[in-house]
Amino acid sequence: MTADAAAGSAERDDRDDRFHHLIKTFEGRPAATAGRAKDAVNEPMIRHWCEAMGDTNPAYAGPDSIAPPTMLQAWTMGGLSGHTDRSSAYDELLALLDSAGCTSVVATDCEQEYLRPLRPGDTVTFDAVIESVSPRKTTRLGTGHFVTTRMDVHANGEPAGTHRFRILKYAPAAAPPQAPPKPPRPRPVINRDNQGFWDGVREHKLLIQRCTACATLRFPWLPGCNACASPAWDTVEAAGTGTVFSYVVMHHPPFPAFDPPYAVALVELAEGVRVIGNITGVPYDKVRIGLPVRLEFLRVDDTLELPVFRGEAG
Repeated sequence: MTADAAAGSAERDDRDDRFHHLIKTFEGRPAATAGRAKDAVNEPMIRHWCEAMGDTNPAYAGPDSIAPPTMLQAWTMGGLSGHTDRSSAYDELLALLDSAGCTSVVATDCEQEYLRPLRPGDTVTFDAVIESVSPRKTTRLGTGHFVTTRMDVHANGEPAGTHRFRILKYAPAAAPPQAPPKPPRPRPVINRDNQGFWDGVREHKLLIQRCTACATLRFPWLPGCNACASPAWDTVEAAGTGTVFSYVVMHHPPFPAFDPPYAVALVELAEGVRVIGNITGVPYDKVRIGLPVRLEFLRVDDTLELPVFRGEAG
C-alpha cells in the first residue's frame, strides 16, 4: 500500500469513528413513549391471524382463549395512519444515516420474550427505546449500520413481553457488472450433401436417405450408398419414435453457448437408423439406455431450429 493510500484509509477510518460516535449517542433515547394500541386484544384479529398462519391450536379459540404469543407486535402496530406517540429521536437517527448515504433499509431479525398471555379485552400499551447502533458493517446488500430497538409491551399495566426489532440502514452496493450476452449456438455446416436434410428440418420433418438401388436406409446423409455404392437415392420421413441406444452427459469443458450438464444420446429410430441429438423432457441424470423418446423440434433462435428427442419416462 502506498503512503497516499494508507493516509486515505486512515482518514476514512477516522471519519467512520467520528460518525459512529455521533450516532451512538442515540442509544438509550426513546423511540416511543406511552404508546397505546389502537384496539384492545380482540377475537377477530386472533381469528384472522390464525387463519393466515394455519394455526389451529385450540388455545386460541373459545371463551377462555388467549392470543398467539407471536402476535405480540401486531397489537402495537400503527397501521396505515401510523402512531402519534413515536419520539423524534428515531427519526433524527434515520435522517443522520440518510445523510451519510445509508438511504436503504431492510429488516433483518426480531427477538421476542413472552411474560404473560394476552387475552381478548386486554388494553395494550408500550414504550420503545433505541437499544443499540452498530459500527459500520459491510454486507452483500451494502455498507451501513444495524439499528436495534427494544419495545416493552404491557397489558392492563402488567408486563406482557419484550420485542426487539433490528434493521440495517445501508448504502446499496454497486451493482455487479452484467454478464456478457450468451454467445449464439454454433451453426451446422450445410453443404450439397446434407442440404436436403436441413430443408426437411425447416418443415419439421426428419428425413432419412434411402438407396433406390438396394433400399438401404442411411444416416447421416452421404453422397452414395455404403451398402452397394449406388449414388441414386430418395428420402423417407422418420415416424419420430425411437429409444436411447447410448448416451453421454456433458459436464466439462463448458462451452459458452450451452448450459451443462445436459444429455446427448445416440437414438435408434424405429426405422433402424441411429441419430445423435439432445435429450429433453427428463432430467439429465434420468436418461437411460432403452429410454423411449419422441422427435420434437427445438427453436434455438430466430435462425436455427434443431431436431431433439423428448424422453418419455414411464
